Amino acid sequence: MKVAILVENLYDEREFIYPYYRLQEANYEVVVVGPKSEIYRSKMGLEVKADIGAEAIKAEDLDALVIPGGYAPDRLRRYSRILELVRRMDELGKPIGAICHAGWVLISAGIVSGRRLTGYYSIKDDLINAGAVYLDEPLVVDRNLVTSRGPYDLKFWVKGIINVLERKD
Repeated sequence: MKVAILVENLYDEREFIYPYYRLQEANYEVVVVGPKSEIYRSKMGLEVKADIGAEAIKAEDLDALVIPGGYAPDRLRRYSRILELVRRMDELGKPIGAICHAGWVLISAGIVSGRRLTGYYSIKDDLINAGAVYLDEPLVVDRNLVTSRGPYDLKFWVKGIINVLERKD
């Protein structure tokens, strides 16, 4: 099974690294997807190269999508191809994991209205204004959407993603 992790500059390295390795340990193929196949830097300067650009990947080729937080989500939501990928993953009912500020990408993709979600407290109003039901909980699963508040919830979030992939939710 193939899981894509989205990346852009200023991603939160903890929210990238933890799912990257935990999903590999759970025997998932992990591919790093950026707007382009180039090097991106985290908030702390950690560099990662995207394996593939968003133009070259289709939702039909993936089993799940993971969106780390940090400030990268504000950049990711500016790319129509990223938003198309997120929308299509949702249409197909495939798991989408979003943590911290990653809810911004879900908002811009237009998939949060009427859905139960969580995220970093500073985007609570954004989620509510987009029609989501905001819950201040470490893990919120609404069908295929798996959301968490921040790095302190990583263990719950990644376990939630794996559970949804294995349909144990």
